[in-house]
Amino acid sequence: MTDDSVSRLATVSAALRHAAKLGDHATPTLIAVSKTHDADTIRPLLEAGHRVFGENRVQEAAAKWPALRDDYDGVELHLIGQLQSNKAADAVALFDVIHTVDRPSLIAALAEAMDKSGRRLECFLQINIGEEEQKGGCAIAEAPAMLEQARAAGLSIVGLMAIPPHGVDAAPYFALLAKMARDLGVERLSMGMSEDYEVAAMLGASHVRIGSALFGARG
Repeated sequence: MTDDSVSRLATVSAALRHAAKLGDHATPTLIAVSKTHDADTIRPLLEAGHRVFGENRVQEAAAKWPALRDDYDGVELHLIGQLQSNKAADAVALFDVIHTVDRPSLIAALAEAMDKSGRRLECFLQINIGEEEQKGGCAIAEAPAMLEQARAAGLSIVGLMAIPPHGVDAAPYFALLAKMARDLGVERLSMGMSEDYEVAAMLGASHVRIGSALFGARG
């Protein structure tokens, strides 16, 4: 796993740089999605110098990242999974960036948690870009009001995040998210995963969320 994950990191990083250059964009930040992987699986990437990681669940992240952070300086931890409002305080204490702000109750809970803790996390507004009932994210039409509400509550919304429908060409959805970001006046785009990160980089992603292309099959 050590050699495999580190070599995959180099391969993916090179592909990201190339794709971003083709699209005349800056190379996106690579978020290594370490969900379901234990500390021993994560350490090789940390040893190789990678510092930006993503987790889906607060409880899982809390079980492994405090100890890893004790051993490695400069870790930046991103929450990329759906967040329950009652876990907001735990998330604010543990993570540095939250990608899945998508409803009024969560906005209120995060604002309260940040006020109490004094930590001000950067956040992305998650958009249900494919209008799929089973997915999180606010509706496209509701995005302007949701952004206004989040900012009024004191959240720092730095960009938009989305997950396109599975099994279809992701490019139109990434292009739509980029247009929404321009229209809403936010700069960053959290889009692209293992199967479509190069397309995302070509279309202006600021962050890509990559798991299996780095770690192999989920643990």
